[in-house]
Amino acid sequence: MKSRYALVSIAIVALLSACGVIRGDDEGSKGGAQAPGVTTEPCPSAVDTKKGCIYLGTVSDLTSGPFAALAVPITDAQKAFWARVNKAGGIGGRYEVDVTKYVKDNKYNPEVHRQVYNEIKDQVLGLAQTLGSPTTAAIIGDLKANSIVAAPASWTSAWEFEDVIIETGSNYCVEAMNSVDYAVETYKPKSVMAVHLAGDYGADAAAGAKVAAERNKLTFTNVETPSGATEQGRAITEITKNKPDLVILTTGPADAATIVGQTAAAGYKGRFIGTGPTWNPALLQSPAAPALKALYEQSAPGKPWDADTPGHKAMREALPGVTPNDGYTSGWAWAYPMKAALDKMVSGGDVSRKGLLAAVKTLTSVDYEGMLPPEAGNYADASGASVFRQTLINKVDDKATTGVTIAKDFFVGPTAQAYTFDGPCYTKL
Repeated sequence: MKSRYALVSIAIVALLSACGVIRGDDEGSKGGAQAPGVTTEPCPSAVDTKKGCIYLGTVSDLTSGPFAALAVPITDAQKAFWARVNKAGGIGGRYEVDVTKYVKDNKYNPEVHRQVYNEIKDQVLGLAQTLGSPTTAAIIGDLKANSIVAAPASWTSAWEFEDVIIETGSNYCVEAMNSVDYAVETYKPKSVMAVHLAGDYGADAAAGAKVAAERNKLTFTNVETPSGATEQGRAITEITKNKPDLVILTTGPADAATIVGQTAAAGYKGRFIGTGPTWNPALLQSPAAPALKALYEQSAPGKPWDADTPGHKAMREALPGVTPNDGYTSGWAWAYPMKAALDKMVSGGDVSRKGLLAAVKTLTSVDYEGMLPPEAGNYADASGASVFRQTLINKVDDKATTGVTIAKDFFVGPTAQAYTFDGPCYTKL
């Protein structure tokens, strides 16, 4: 089960108290416990200067990593989300939330992620965003040791077993299971190949594809590929040589465009279903666009930018003038559980890291304003039975705002429905 947490040292408590980030019994943590990232002073860009401030950190892929084209919109959407919360009265009428002061670039590198996280962790109550599966894995031990609640910008099944992680939407393993089941129903494949990056992201989806292939009695092969559009030679060769009927693709967008475009140019006529992060609307301007339209579909844990829900509408209104990208959609949706937990923390009276974690453990549902079903926000049930198992399939549509429209709305395939989660999927690949 998930671990308990170490007490902070007297020296650090004294330091934080001197800096004004320890709250008393009436305004903060019970018993004078440590509450880093919470101040009586207003946030730097406060709507109401009479309210205190809760600081949340962000560690994302903001410049040179493979997911920067998604991560920058994710981060901007979360800034807009919390600005909307603050304008609506903040948290419990007592605090506003700042997600702009402590923002760091991880370059999608686990070592860099750990380094920049350490630079901000003593100044924040929790993390509004920690992008990447292998990168977040590099800090998970410290998150647990310090009771730091974090919203991940990733969907590995490992998060189903971590109390401090408030994931949103189905994991990559479920997504790939549902993709294979969808393909069986739609295209009747006889063989499946998983082409994927190393680490939790790629291996988790590949493991799900393997489980679904075995359940459907399909031939399965597994090809790990490095990140980088110029590094896809082996993957392209394996696809064109073996000609699988279906490829479950778990890479970055540029990698996906290279693989789909070049295999199609070599005569491959099978189907690709790429996990959510394989798509970026800019791919429609790439040389691979015709191949993507012909051969590729995107699996996804949530509905795209154009969807007609109150949450999507609020997001679009809060982000006027941006070039639409489903990084915005994901970033906005990922913020709802943190808001729900902060609301419960403040109403419960224990404004601290442990108070926030305790609040998370009471959440059986989250109001995503229609972006996801409420049961996607069940963090109270630690059993594998509570894993959210619904995903969607999108098709490429150059008339759609973000280049995709829904081909199959939220569904659960028979493989995911029957699967017992007793640990992260990628450990079984």
